[in-house]
Amino acid sequence: MDLSEVVDIVRRNEEWRSNTLNLIASENVMSPLARQVYNSDFMHRYAEGLPFKRYYQGTGFIDELENEANEKMKKIFKTNFADVRPVSGAIANLALFSAIASYGDLLMNVGTSAGAHISHEKFGDAGLVGLNVEHFAFDEQNYSIDVEKTQELIKEKKPKIVTLGGSVIQFPHPVKELAKTAKDVGAWVMYDAAHVFGLIFAGEFQQPFSEGADIMTTSTHKTFPGPQGGAIIGNVDDETASKIRRKIFPGILSNHHLNRIPALLVTMFEMEKYGKEYALQTIKNAKTLAKTMNELGFDVIFSKKGYTASHQFIVDVRKQGGGKLVAENLERNNIILNKNLLSWDKNAQDPSGIRIGTQEMTRYGMKESEMEKIASMIDESIKGKNVKREVKVLRNDFSKMQYCLSAF
Repeated sequence: MDLSEVVDIVRRNEEWRSNTLNLIASENVMSPLARQVYNSDFMHRYAEGLPFKRYYQGTGFIDELENEANEKMKKIFKTNFADVRPVSGAIANLALFSAIASYGDLLMNVGTSAGAHISHEKFGDAGLVGLNVEHFAFDEQNYSIDVEKTQELIKEKKPKIVTLGGSVIQFPHPVKELAKTAKDVGAWVMYDAAHVFGLIFAGEFQQPFSEGADIMTTSTHKTFPGPQGGAIIGNVDDETASKIRRKIFPGILSNHHLNRIPALLVTMFEMEKYGKEYALQTIKNAKTLAKTMNELGFDVIFSKKGYTASHQFIVDVRKQGGGKLVAENLERNNIILNKNLLSWDKNAQDPSGIRIGTQEMTRYGMKESEMEKIASMIDESIKGKNVKREVKVLRNDFSKMQYCLSAF
């Protein structure tokens, strides 16, 4: 590969992506203004340490921006702590786990097959810092956490961390129901908001802190359409705050990719202005897409409960050939989503399900009628029809980003 091929691959990817329907639930796109400040001199710079207490010179401007991002997060969520330095949600989890628990402590979560993120598991970040991991009781019939049995497990196992939230979260998790039990045994109640952070930010999903969570980790690029990165937000004492900060730096990170910070701030301003409208339309779109697919014969999980209250939903596609086959088929037709474990699955390479998110296509202005068209394209593609042309026509009608601020 020579230099021209590198540049050409980037160009072709840009062109291809502009002609696809991206339904990956963990992705989004920044606004033109956020991209403008992201592509700045800050991408070349270092700022080790905390704002106004750096180990390098030349950090005055980023100190102002990073301090403002932290203060803005605290104000929005009414907390006494925020740190936007983690470069991803998984890094935020790693820093938090290592700060509030010790080697050999127990972390409890719902399990990856039922929606937890891999960082919550023994084979992920939790195991990397020496934590043991056990799972909540899960009610497969109702596809939800079994609260009473999980309360009993928490009493019996006495974990150090109880982790809610995750990668598949269609309805609010039982934070309020589990928080008291967790605190009775001395556990931290942590909420991983990575997927639903934009909905929480806009006040259109559960509010973890008012329901009993001590601390929240998140990524900043899913339903919250900012730069790829992470944050830790919560109400903690000074000693815990200091531990978390030390785990971020010098523990895990040196430089924290400074160009993220102004882009994050721009997105926060955008979400303050348009977030509620954007979140509500994202949820409406997810409900409509799920409902239409169910009516076309797909086995949509939670079909009897209103499909979803978030940006995403999952579909059991075993009768269509399984998650791997379906996801690959759709990609050939420029419809991008991912295969996904369902609660009974053991094989992550060929699971029963697919996961679908509507936040990116909503960002481009699509509404319920477009979701109905997308459902039909998915159905036709799986039945063997080439719908690439229809996908391109629809996508080209929605090329201008919405819910964003113009340059001042």
